[in-house]
Amino acid sequence: MSYLNANIPPIYCNIRREYLYDLKQHHGETENCVVFSIASIPGRAILFHCVLESGAIYFRLPISAFIQKGFDRRNVPDQDIKDLELWNSFSYFPSVICFDFLKGQSCKYFSNGKTHNAEYLFTIDWAHPDANILNTEHSEMVSEHKCAHVLKLTNGNFSAQPNNRILWNVPNFTNYSGVPDYKVQTTEWNVENKNWVTEDSDKMFYNVEDKNE
Repeated sequence: MSYLNANIPPIYCNIRREYLYDLKQHHGETENCVVFSIASIPGRAILFHCVLESGAIYFRLPISAFIQKGFDRRNVPDQDIKDLELWNSFSYFPSVICFDFLKGQSCKYFSNGKTHNAEYLFTIDWAHPDANILNTEHSEMVSEHKCAHVLKLTNGNFSAQPNNRILWNVPNFTNYSGVPDYKVQTTEWNVENKNWVTEDSDKMFYNVEDKNE
C-alpha cells in the first residue's frame, strides 16, 4: 500500500499545453508526455504525474489534462473533469493494480445520460493502512467504497470510473444488453461474529462447536 504517491503502468500520451501554463496560455496546443504515477489526496481528484520531452516533470494534474497519442486535439472533445471522473480520492493510501482478466477489454460508462465507449487500462483502489491511525475517510465503509477504473475512451480522452457506472464487454461471457437493477451492497461480511467457538483441546483437526448461551 503506497502513501500519497503510487506507480502506474506508464502511458505515452499528449498533454493539453494550457495545463502547463495554469490554464492561462496555449489553449488548443499539445505536447508529448509520459504519465507514470498518481498522487492520492482526500478531497481532491486523482492527480497524475508526467514527464515531458523537455525533460521537465510536472506533478498533480487532473485526468482532463491528457489525451491519447495519435489523436488530433481538434477532434478530441474538452470534457469537464466531472464527466471524466466521478469521485475524489478516498484516502492517502492508494493501491494500483492491472487486473489481467480486464486487461484490453472494452466497456461503456454512463455520465449525464450519455454513454462513452472505452478500453480498460488499470484500477486504483483505497484503504486505511493502520488501526492505530484515526480513520476519517470512507474507503472501507461498505456502502461508500468506490474504486476507479482508469479507461481510455474512444473519443481520445481518459476517464476514471467506479463499478456502478461501467458495463463491461467480455465477449466469451457477457451477453446482456440492458442495465441491471442491482442494489448497493450494505452488508459487512464477517464469519467470526457468529455463535460458535473452537473445541478446547490440543487436537490439530479440532472441531467447531455451537457456543452455549
